[in-house]
Formats: sequence, C-alpha cells, structure tokens
Amino acid sequence: MGAALMSAAVLAVLVGIAHSVLGERYILARLFRRDGLPKLFGGVEFTRRTLRFAWHVTTLAWWGYAALLVVMARGPLSLDTAAIVIAATFLCTAGVTLVASRGRHLAWLVFAAIGGLVLYGAT
Repeated sequence: MGAALMSAAVLAVLVGIAHSVLGERYILARLFRRDGLPKLFGGVEFTRRTLRFAWHVTTLAWWGYAALLVVMARGPLSLDTAAIVIAATFLCTAGVTLVASRGRHLAWLVFAAIGGLVLYGAT
C-alpha cells in the first residue's frame, strides 16, 4: 500500500507542476493577451493577478493532497498530522493570495483563518 500511495503522491506533484506550467503558458498567457478582460478595482491588472493566483492555488491544493498521501504511505495517519498538513496547505494558499493580490483580494484572510483554526483545533 505504501508504494501505491507514494506513487499517487508523485503523480499529484507532477500533475500540479504540469497544471501550473502548461496553464501559464497555454491558457493564461493567451487569455491575458485578449481585450475585454473585466476591469476590477480600476484596471485589468487586478483581474490578471486574481486569475493567475486562482489558477495556481489549484496546484497548491493538489500538493497538499500529495503531502497527505506521503504521510499515509509512511504509516497510520494521525489526526494531528493530517491537521498540520491541511493547515499548512491553507496557510500557503493565504500567502500566495496575499502576495499575488498585494493584499487586495480578501480571500487571503479567510484562508489564513482556516489554517489558523485548523492548527488551533489540532492542538
């Protein structure tokens, strides 16, 4: 079972890399060259940043699942360990959202709260 879970974790990491790299190159780049993107908060730059971080947050979620799979492959998964991985995933998501939106997209506060509450609940 451990080898299968580790293999699944490797695939989840690789699909995340492919999703981010290929999505950036073939989807986001082409989308951003088009006219007519909505002007949020006074311009299209906020729209571009929001679409970009939303795209890459999917990769972070898959990597969080990969981390859970790695921990599961090593033996029984405790609730404390699962909570730490989940909290770390949400805190990383908060960080990406905060940096990418320069603090203007308030979802970073929600992601940070989720991560903090999970850590608090696990201790």
